[in-house]
Amino acid sequence: MPKSRRDFLSLSTLGLTAIGSTLGALAPGKTSATPHAAPPPPNAPSEELENFVYDIENGSKGWVGEGGSAKEATVDEFPISQSIAGVSMRLKPGAFRELHWHSIAAEWAFVLEGRVRTTVITPDGTTSTDDFETGDIWYFPKGFGHMLQCLGDKPCHFLLGFDSGHFSEFGTFSVTDWVSQTSPEIMARNTGLPASFFAQLPKKEVYIGVGKLATDALPKNINAGKPTSAYSHKFRMEKDAPMQEFKGGFHKVVSSVEFPIQNSLTAVRMNIEPGCIRELHWHPNADEWQYVMSGTGKVSVFGSHGRVKTMPFSKGMVSFIKQGYGHYVENTGTETLKLIVLFNSPIYQELSLNDWLVANPSQLIADHFGMTTEQASSLINHNKGIY
Repeated sequence: MPKSRRDFLSLSTLGLTAIGSTLGALAPGKTSATPHAAPPPPNAPSEELENFVYDIENGSKGWVGEGGSAKEATVDEFPISQSIAGVSMRLKPGAFRELHWHSIAAEWAFVLEGRVRTTVITPDGTTSTDDFETGDIWYFPKGFGHMLQCLGDKPCHFLLGFDSGHFSEFGTFSVTDWVSQTSPEIMARNTGLPASFFAQLPKKEVYIGVGKLATDALPKNINAGKPTSAYSHKFRMEKDAPMQEFKGGFHKVVSSVEFPIQNSLTAVRMNIEPGCIRELHWHPNADEWQYVMSGTGKVSVFGSHGRVKTMPFSKGMVSFIKQGYGHYVENTGTETLKLIVLFNSPIYQELSLNDWLVANPSQLIADHFGMTTEQASSLINHNKGIY
C-alpha cells in the first residue's frame, strides 16, 4: 500500500530518534537507560487497603423461592475474595437443591441449623448417601454430581464454601436445565422414556425444588447395586475435630490430614470469648475466609507500608484476609464470637508475631524497638492463641 508523505516523515523522524538514542548510548559518560523513579521512602503514604468485610445475608439479592433461598458472596459482590466464594443456603422441609455439579470449584459445607441429606456420584461410578447434623461438614470435589435435601420436618441452614471466588451458585450445571433443553427425541433414546414426556417439561431449571418430606430411613437407589464410595464425604467437625483450648477460646482445625478428601481447603471452627483477641499472626500458605455464626467483633489487617485497616463484623457477615497479611480478630461484644473459617490450602499453617519475636535474641529485639533487654526477655511470658 503506498505511503503518504506524512507517513514517510513520521517514519523518518522515528528512525532519526532511534539513531540518536543509539549514538547517545555509545557516547562516553552517557547511558541509554531511562532513569527509574525513586522508590518511596519507608514511611510514605500508600494506597489504602481494600474493604475486606461483606454482609452475605443482606448484601446480595440472591435467590428466593417456594423451597428456600440462597445468597452468595463471589468476586461480583466481594471483589477482594478472589480465591474463595461462599453461599448461605436455606431449605424448607421437603425441599431439595436439585442434582447438579460445579465445573470450576469443589464444594464444602458446614451445617448451621437442622439436618441435611446428600447424594453424590464419583467418576469411578461409586455413590454415597449421607445424613448431616448441625456442626457436620461435607466436601465434594470439582465435577462430582451431587444433591442436597432438607431432612425431617424442620428447615435447615448451611454455609457453602467453594475454592474459587469466581464461582457462582447461580451458574452451576443442573440436571433439569440440561434435560429440559435437550431434544425430546434424544432424551427418549437416552433414557427409554417416551419423547412426549420430555416435550412437556418446562424449559428451565428447578434449582431448589419441593418434593415429599425426606425421612430418617435411607431410601434405596434406583440401581441398588451401585457400590458405595471408598472415600467419606462427611466429617463430624464439631464432635470429632481435634480441639486446641486457650485462655480466651478455642479452635478446631480440619485439614486434609483429618478429612483426606478435602484436598483444596482447610476448615477451622473458632470461639473467641468477650473481650478476648485471636493473637496477631499470619498464614504463609493461604488466604483466609471467615463467616460469623454469632457475636460481634472486628478484624484488623496489616498490609505492609504502613497500611492497617480495622473493620467491624457481626452475625451473617464474612471477612477475607489475603495470604501473608498480618491480622488479628477481637471480640467486641458481650457474647461468644463464633466463627467458621476457610483457607484455600489443604494444609494449615500459621505464624504468630509473639512466637517470632521470642525466637530471636533479646538484644536484637531490644534494638528493633528501643526497649531494654529485660523487656524483650519478658516476651517469653506472652499468652498464646486466643486470650
